[in-house]
Amino acid sequence: MTTPPKSPIDRIEFARRVLRAEAATLDVVASRLDEGFDCVADVLFRCRGRVVVIGVGKSADVGQKLVGTFNSTGTRAYTLDATRAVHGDLGMVHPEDVALLISHSGESEELLRLLAPLRRLAAGLLAITGKSDSTLARAADAAVVYGPIKEACPLALAPSTSTTVMIALGDALAFTLLEQRQFTAEQFARFHPAGSLGRQFASVAECMRSGSELRIAPTSDTVRAVITRVRHPGRRTGAIMLIDPDGRLAGLFTDSDLARLFESRQDDALDAPIERVMTRDPLVIFPEARVVEAIELLKMRKISELPVVDRDRCPVGMLDITDLIGLDPAPSLPETRPLLRLVDSKTA
Repeated sequence: MTTPPKSPIDRIEFARRVLRAEAATLDVVASRLDEGFDCVADVLFRCRGRVVVIGVGKSADVGQKLVGTFNSTGTRAYTLDATRAVHGDLGMVHPEDVALLISHSGESEELLRLLAPLRRLAAGLLAITGKSDSTLARAADAAVVYGPIKEACPLALAPSTSTTVMIALGDALAFTLLEQRQFTAEQFARFHPAGSLGRQFASVAECMRSGSELRIAPTSDTVRAVITRVRHPGRRTGAIMLIDPDGRLAGLFTDSDLARLFESRQDDALDAPIERVMTRDPLVIFPEARVVEAIELLKMRKISELPVVDRDRCPVGMLDITDLIGLDPAPSLPETRPLLRLVDSKTA
């Protein structure tokens, strides 16, 4: 990497001052929180409709982010453009909706002209603002007032610290509601079906190999017969699930098991029933379990394949480590995992 040309200022040190200034302001705002925050959170929690979030300029951008956080954590919300609102879009406001208006000054003209119509159309009027004596704060049923702050912009003009504070307060509201609703990781995953996060919290049934992709054989067959006969199209898994006469999973035979037979020159074992050399009662998981639990289990036990069985212990799928590459376990997991069935085995 080429060295950048000499700057008249120490850019890194200047950037650090900006970040520290905004961080310090957040600490001050946290100490200023009062019953206004509690009242706003209570109205949002009791809202039977959706939260309509409205801002102007940079506050509108903050509002868009807040709506995304609300929707993903159990609080249904949508944005309303302040200009379009007075030209017909107020029609999207339902009588059970609650309006949340965001403005640093509390005097934005575009917002103030919406106060009277929203009072008639919505179930409540809330605000996030920096000034307690502003028109917006006085008109609202409840308001989060964060008080006077200094923008990190050297000119003290560009919205910077104020937008950071608004975003942080929006997060505080959203996560307070999440806690109060006891919103779960499973519910969060339902709203995030795409990407790595969605796959981590998806059910095992959604990611497992099934049907013709499975390698299943009876325990009474010989190793040679199983290896030569158990073939299938598509992705190949390195484990064969072995079932008893009732169709229940009795054992597992992997490519590593076969390699060990060759390495130890146990040629006679190839023509003996596979149950003699299989891993009995292997570790299994239920299809309703989460993929993130399966990943943790595979890593903890250092195994590559995990059979999926139903409540009768009949095989219904297989999780292969190669299908889960790139998915890391979530930072925290439930203390109890009722959907996992951990069985002592040679694999474990």
